Amino acid sequence: MSAEKKPVVAITIGDPAGIGPEITVATMMDKSVYDECKPFLIGSVPIISRAMKIMGCDFAIHKIAHPQEARFSWGTLDVLETGDYDCDSIEWGKVQKLAGQMSLDYVMKSIELGKAGLIDVVSTAPIHKEAIKLAGCKLPGHTEIYQVETQSDYGLTMFHVHNLRVFFVSRHMALKAACDYANKARVLACVQQIHHEFTALNIKNPRIAVAALNPHGSDNGLFGHEEADNLIPAVKAAQEMGINAIGPVPADSVFHLGKQGRYDAILSAVSRSGAYCLQNPRL
Repeated sequence: MSAEKKPVVAITIGDPAGIGPEITVATMMDKSVYDECKPFLIGSVPIISRAMKIMGCDFAIHKIAHPQEARFSWGTLDVLETGDYDCDSIEWGKVQKLAGQMSLDYVMKSIELGKAGLIDVVSTAPIHKEAIKLAGCKLPGHTEIYQVETQSDYGLTMFHVHNLRVFFVSRHMALKAACDYANKARVLACVQQIHHEFTALNIKNPRIAVAALNPHGSDNGLFGHEEADNLIPAVKAAQEMGINAIGPVPADSVFHLGKQGRYDAILSAVSRSGAYCLQNPRL
């Protein structure tokens, strides 16, 4: 890809006490990343330096105050810092308030740069939900933070593995609450949002499968009522709007069919059911 067309990608290193810094460094060691984009890191140099030692990375570190100062050259890590922290107090693998605050600062800096039009894409390494709560964050995770801070009408989480694109009605909540949360209105809204976003990406008339919640899609009410009460009415309402919605399709079939290319997107009422299928190493 030509340099002019490469998107500028800000990569937040995540919780400094977690796996994020190592994942980030490993990513930057892959030369093909620089063939596709112009990446730089948002993080703290002492934390990144520790991760580099673990990963056996001998790249140079180039501190920047602005994305335009980045070199975007493989072999050099462009790093934009967000503050001066007591990085020596950060212990690997422990939940800490400071680590939560640092990871939040990285995220907020990416939002600032994005809203200013200085970057094209943000890629985020993992944060720790308990740590950001200790730091005072009232929101449960990345998706909600980006939605609120950008004043967006909605936020969608999509897992993309091979040719599977899986969305979730619920995200960060207990399983019992998630089942109640996936009512007709919310399922329909998610289907509409997926249709809108895919259409914007020039995926015409996207095939959106709604995964059933209960075993065998409840077998006409034998194993639950959620399909009859919420999922079927939501699918029918979407179809009446001209949306190519399908289902509800039993969960033991929908992901296999999706892998075969039957659907452009799958909507799972409960996040973990979709995530577990995507984390199957056989995919």
